[in-house]
Amino acid sequence: MSTLYDQAMEEMMTTIHEWFDEQEQRDDLESVVKRTTLQMGIFNDILLDYRPGRTTVDSVDLGLDDGLKSKQAGAFTEEQVRNEIGPRLVEVVQGRLDKLADSPLIDYRFTFRGKFPTTEGKLQLTLLEYINEEKKQQLLERIHTYIDQKLENGAYPTKPLESFFLTRHLLDPKLFPELDVAWILRQYDRIQELNQGRPEALVEHRGDITRALKAWAESQFLPQYYDVQSSAYRTNEYSLKPGATLEWDVESQADQSSDKKQKAQVAGTQPIDLLLYAAVMILRFEPNYSKAEGQTYLELAKQLGSRRAALMMTEGSGTYAKEDIHVKTEEVECKANDVFALMTIHIRKEEPGAYQQALTFITHLLKQGFPKSYKIKLKSSVKQYLPIKGLAKSDTHRFFANALKYPGLYPLLEEYAREAIQEFEFYEDTEGEKNGMPGSYATFGLGLVDERYFPLIEYYMGEVDDEHQLIQDKFIAAFVEQQGVTAQSIPALVASLRRSTDSLKLKIQPELENDEILERLVRQIQGLEHYEVERVLYPIFGKVEKLTTLARKAEGRRKELLLKLLQAAGK
Repeated sequence: MSTLYDQAMEEMMTTIHEWFDEQEQRDDLESVVKRTTLQMGIFNDILLDYRPGRTTVDSVDLGLDDGLKSKQAGAFTEEQVRNEIGPRLVEVVQGRLDKLADSPLIDYRFTFRGKFPTTEGKLQLTLLEYINEEKKQQLLERIHTYIDQKLENGAYPTKPLESFFLTRHLLDPKLFPELDVAWILRQYDRIQELNQGRPEALVEHRGDITRALKAWAESQFLPQYYDVQSSAYRTNEYSLKPGATLEWDVESQADQSSDKKQKAQVAGTQPIDLLLYAAVMILRFEPNYSKAEGQTYLELAKQLGSRRAALMMTEGSGTYAKEDIHVKTEEVECKANDVFALMTIHIRKEEPGAYQQALTFITHLLKQGFPKSYKIKLKSSVKQYLPIKGLAKSDTHRFFANALKYPGLYPLLEEYAREAIQEFEFYEDTEGEKNGMPGSYATFGLGLVDERYFPLIEYYMGEVDDEHQLIQDKFIAAFVEQQGVTAQSIPALVASLRRSTDSLKLKIQPELENDEILERLVRQIQGLEHYEVERVLYPIFGKVEKLTTLARKAEGRRKELLLKLLQAAGK
């Protein structure tokens, strides 16, 4: 046993030393931490995964055999690992830290964890939690200085890298043992306010806020109340612990407060508010496929007895003014809930004014940031759909088809469409082959009835995620049938065909017998990449070989134009 023990210890200690030796050889240590004052060091955690002959040490948990029951039991007992092996490994790591703790390699804190196969099964341990108090105090000073200068008294956009660190630091229990929830949320709000004018950067900042909150929820908050089963391949499963409820009565205090401002202040001061804030961030700003996670957080908070969570699920997140999420007139009643991305519309009088008010209601909310991947629940005596086969027969579709009966609403429908159109977003009540980007029904309907909206079609097609949406093919077929192939329709047709799929076939070659129309097509594809030209031509001519045959048989001006098509396709 001593020989096996010695071999194991030698393998683990050698692997630890190799990891530290490799990191010390890096020549970028100083430059990495100088990017921002909010980073004290590069590494704050390592994991030793002991597997005889294949032991690893890494700063991330590779999880190579997680979830798999090992058929081979370990040679050591849990007691041996805890009382003999662990302490010796800690000595090795501590020895390296003593020399490196003040270097840029090591953060203000450093955790050493281990995984070991034992006779009783897999054992995971935190072996060492090291805190460099000097670095810790320096970091706290830097955090407060940054917040004072760049956020609370700042007037300029901030850097995403700064938000990456700050959002996590504010939720770090080693730095802030007592959560000042209202203060933390003020900083998160301020980061977003300062970066409003830079949309792409704002997405990064919001992503950092959301990821920091999710990490806090999953590792610190939810495990207090729920048994969590996690998996790399599916969503977490939560089981409420017996007797688990919120420890605060702050929500009843907020309910009893008559002052609206005081009520808002009281309601934003407890850890549960961080979970609710995370839910709203996910629901408002994360991609459609992530929104279920936000709804799960609300449901978990509700199970804990949170009245705010229950209210948010019935009335929305509270982000919008009441007059913006509920409008009731003689003609129409509109309600909105951003938590479920739902618009409820009751058309009380079937007339243009009702749809005008509803469209204004929807567009106004979208401009305020209401989730674009929403759906409409419609109560109306009219059941009309667009003359396009293959679209979802949903309430959302029906609402816009009904509104399109009134030409006076066309400008308002275009305004709505341009606000709603957003790549990678889809109506909540579409899926699979009927997936539709927001704005689809209004754009399609307008494009079928009036050439003034051909530019809208071009704008729409420029945003289509053609890897996850197919309904543009259905529209193109209807568009050609309704508007024909003309000098006016060619630009919109080409923009649409650039987003078409191989399954689309158009019988428009007779129209292209007209040299003027064919010339317009040639001009429209100039400047496109070869593959894009092929994509435009395939639904019309099929494989390039067929177009080659047509060009060979043609004469005069037509032959010249067909050869230009082939040239544009790189043939």
